[in-house]
Amino acid sequence: MKKIFLIVFCALLVAGTVFAGGSSGRSAGTDNSLLDVMNKKKFVLGLDDSFPPMGYRNEKNEIVGYDVDLAKEVTRRMGVELVLQPIDWAAKEQELNTKQIDCIWNGFTILEERRKNVLFSPPYLKNAQVIVVKGNSPINALRDLAGKTVGTQAGSSSVDAIDDTPQFKSSLKEVVEYKDFLTALMDLDVGGIDAVVIDLVVANDNINRSGKNFRILSETLEDEEFGIGFRLGDKALADKVWATLLEMARDGTVAKIATQWLGADISIIGK
Repeated sequence: MKKIFLIVFCALLVAGTVFAGGSSGRSAGTDNSLLDVMNKKKFVLGLDDSFPPMGYRNEKNEIVGYDVDLAKEVTRRMGVELVLQPIDWAAKEQELNTKQIDCIWNGFTILEERRKNVLFSPPYLKNAQVIVVKGNSPINALRDLAGKTVGTQAGSSSVDAIDDTPQFKSSLKEVVEYKDFLTALMDLDVGGIDAVVIDLVVANDNINRSGKNFRILSETLEDEEFGIGFRLGDKALADKVWATLLEMARDGTVAKIATQWLGADISIIGK
C-alpha cells in the first residue's frame, strides 16, 4: 500500500512540474515589449555619445546626430519620451539584456554573431569598414600597412573586420583598441599610430567637420549594414519602430534627416 501511494505521489509531482514548466514557458513567451514602453511612456536608447554623425555631443554638450533625429521622430509619433542613455560600447549587449536600455541604435552593425544575443531590425543604412591615414602618409593600400600599428574602437565592428581578415591582421605590428574612434583619430593625428580602421560614415564626417589632413584608402575591409538592436523576443517593439520608420520614409521625413546629416538621402529604409 505504501509503495502504491509513493508511485502515485511521484506521478503527481512530475505532472505538476511539467504543468508548471509549461505555464512558465507560455508566460515567458508573452511579448509585452511594446506595451511596457507605452505604459512607462519612455523609450530608452543606448548609444556611444562620441560616434558622429550617428550620435555624439555638440559644443553645447547636447547629444545629436542622424540616429538621434530618427529616434526623436519615431518616439514623437509613438507618443513616448525618448531617453538617450550613453553606454560603454564594449558592454552594449549586457546593457540591453539587463534591461538598462530598450534598444541599441547608434550605427550598430548587423553581424551574424550578434544575432545570437540581439534581435535586429532590417538594415536602414549601408556602411563599410575603411582605413584612414594622414594625408601625407606613404600608405596607399592595405599591403602598405604591413608592420604598421593601426587603431580602432574596442567592441566595434571594426575589430570584427580586422579579425575576419586574418592575413591583413597578421601583417600588422599591432592593433590598438581605444574607448572611441575620436580618440583613435586624435592619436593618428599626432603620429601615435599609422592608421585607423573605422566606419565609413564616421570617417567621412570627421574629415569633413574637423578639416584634418586625413584621407581614406580606396580598399575596404568589409561592406556592412546598420540595424537597430532589440532584446531577443522584443518583436512587438521592434516591429512598431520599424513600421514607424517606413511611414517616415514614405512621407519624406527620413530623406530630409539623411540629407541634413549625411549630405544626401542614402537611407535604405523601404528601398
